[in-house]
Amino acid sequence: MPIRFGVAGVFSCESRVARRFLGAGRIPWSALALIALLLAGCTVGPNYQRPKVAIPETFRAPSPLPAPEAASLADLKWFEVFRDPQLQSLIRAALAQNYDLRDAVARIEEARANLGVTRSNQFPQASASGALEVTRLSRNGAFPLPSSFVASQNRNWGQAGLNLLSFQIDLFGQLRRATEAARANLLNAEWNQKTVVTTVVSQVAADYFQLLELDSELSLSRETLQTRENSLRLTRDRQTHGLATLLDVRQAEQLVYTASESIPQLQRQIEQTENQISLLLGKSPGAIDRDRSFSEEYVPPEVPAGLPSALLERRPDIRAAEQSLIAANADIGVAKAAFFPQINLSGSLGGQSSALASLFSGPNSTWSFIPQITQPIFTAGRLKSNLRLARAQYEQAEVAYEKSIQTAFQQVSDALIAHQRSRESRIEQEQLVTALADRKRLAYARYQGGVDTQLNALDADRDLLAAQLTLAQIRYAELVSVVQLYNALGGGWES
Repeated sequence: MPIRFGVAGVFSCESRVARRFLGAGRIPWSALALIALLLAGCTVGPNYQRPKVAIPETFRAPSPLPAPEAASLADLKWFEVFRDPQLQSLIRAALAQNYDLRDAVARIEEARANLGVTRSNQFPQASASGALEVTRLSRNGAFPLPSSFVASQNRNWGQAGLNLLSFQIDLFGQLRRATEAARANLLNAEWNQKTVVTTVVSQVAADYFQLLELDSELSLSRETLQTRENSLRLTRDRQTHGLATLLDVRQAEQLVYTASESIPQLQRQIEQTENQISLLLGKSPGAIDRDRSFSEEYVPPEVPAGLPSALLERRPDIRAAEQSLIAANADIGVAKAAFFPQINLSGSLGGQSSALASLFSGPNSTWSFIPQITQPIFTAGRLKSNLRLARAQYEQAEVAYEKSIQTAFQQVSDALIAHQRSRESRIEQEQLVTALADRKRLAYARYQGGVDTQLNALDADRDLLAAQLTLAQIRYAELVSVVQLYNALGGGWES
């Protein structure tokens, strides 16, 4: 049975002895101190309960997924997913030097220190103090001294003390709720650090794949430029011999200039992507080493999503949001406890004497014991407003927690959709590139044989390059979808 006081608030008491005293209706004055200590196990405010959130039975995907299994892509370590040695080296460097990660580690230390400061308020505090006063009195002052005092013009005064007790009895759990909130904030910082780890791993992998994709586009553009330059020389030779017109030459030049113009743009994107990776690695802008072609496989072909219910425990950002909710719930208890009396105990032991040699002798010893109780009576609505503030902050944290869960489901679904659709698009695009490559071969053969015009050959060349560049971009999208799925499932931080 909860115990209610005149001020709004309910606390749960863990001490059976305290409940027995209170239930009897009579509390001897001599037992008040004992009861206060027994009631130190009582806390005001609601105990935390995880909000109920609707969890889908399976993740949404373009085609029905197999029956949900416990196995998930997120169960793999990041170096088991991304097998490129160069990429692994970049990720390790980022995990050691990334600025966001270093900031997250510092925030953990800050939260840990804050927990130590908050928790220390639950325990008695002790300190020592001392003072020595040496005074010389003037013989010719405003009040001349009698001759009997002349020999004792120098006066010494000393005191020393030990504050044995400075303690607030946590009668309604205000300090323990504050410690609970500080501990939750520490866990929040730790889970946020893990969130940064997953983000850094995913960003480095995505940027590295983009770098390889841009390299592939640059290589295609250079090969196409060389082919078109050869075609332009052939067209000029044909014009010299009267087999081609000036219009044919200008059309061939147009393709050459188009290919050459795209190369600086691709180089710009490559250099800027390298700078972005350098920033993730925590170093100055510079070149990024890579020694593999974009066509090779980098990630496992199977990408099981796992159980939707496991996402709540695996995603570090969801765990961080829940710790914020726990802290906000504890803050409600802190705000409620402010309505109730506060009992502070203080005591000291020491000595005072004009002779330092006898400072600690029996007659010169001093001690004090001061119990103090404080009960708010009129605060102009400050306590009620503070309680409303705590409850509003809890509601905000609850909304953020629920939103983080639904956002996680949405991100997993988006990644599954992107992976499947990009794979389907890649298969179709590969067939298109094969067809256009054969068309280009046939068109140039017909043109060189005088059967067809150069325009058809140039169109085939232009269409093939565009299709090849599109295929490289689709392959990149397929790879990035795996990176996004791995991140959305909460993989990468456990290692």
